[in-house]
Amino acid sequence: MRFLRQAFDFYLDASIHVALAVVTLYFSTLQIIETSTNWQLASFLFFGTIVCYNFIKYGVEAEKYLIVSNPYHKLIQGFSFLAFAFSAYFFLQLGNNLWFAIMTLLGVSVLYAIPLLPKAKNLRSFAGLKTFLVALVWMGCTVVLPLVDNDIKVTWDIGILVLQRFLLVLILLLPFEIRDLKFDKAELKTMPQRIGVEKTKTVGYVLTVFYAVLLFFKDSISIKIIVIDLLLSLVLLVILKKTTKEQTNYFSSFWVEGIPLLYLGILVFTEKLF
Repeated sequence: MRFLRQAFDFYLDASIHVALAVVTLYFSTLQIIETSTNWQLASFLFFGTIVCYNFIKYGVEAEKYLIVSNPYHKLIQGFSFLAFAFSAYFFLQLGNNLWFAIMTLLGVSVLYAIPLLPKAKNLRSFAGLKTFLVALVWMGCTVVLPLVDNDIKVTWDIGILVLQRFLLVLILLLPFEIRDLKFDKAELKTMPQRIGVEKTKTVGYVLTVFYAVLLFFKDSISIKIIVIDLLLSLVLLVILKKTTKEQTNYFSSFWVEGIPLLYLGILVFTEKLF
């Protein structure tokens, strides 16, 4: 049991779970726009997410972004270097049409963690910007990249999908913002720091309702998508309701981060029903 617990903790701490969340959102987009999987892109997203998240979590605090002293963090660092090698390999397998979009998203991710100038702030340090940047990058990786990859033009319905995905990630980040309330520096001015936990949850409720309502503004709508988005909205409302500042160790890092996997599961299941 101890080994299983350590393996599970490594699974979370090494950002494997969050990488699966990103990839499943990518697969969810493919289900919605009804196109085939680019396994090179999916593999790049998986390994690239591991590299980016581990760098932000551990590298930024390390000496010169590389030297870590904690043996456990060294293990994660070694795993991250391996993931970097795989992500570089799959990146080179992608078409030129994806490279510019990926480099743009990568640039935002780098500036999120590393200041452009030695005495400047990183983007994460600007008040209230952190959550929106993360939601923007996730939306770009899981919606914009598959659109670019398949040369799909932006229509009204695609625009709503983009906005819905941005809102979805924004909502999923709120439990993390509440959890980190006791750790975040005051200058970050996160939403819970500015308006408190209960009002932050209220914002989450409003965003969830907005997410669901947007569905009915699409030009083309199916019973399947209505059922999926309403079920997802219900799950989001329940998660927000149960979110507290004093969370269990795995509430946000496993259950909340696992909602994209549930979303894909609902998509696949309803595909068989409709």
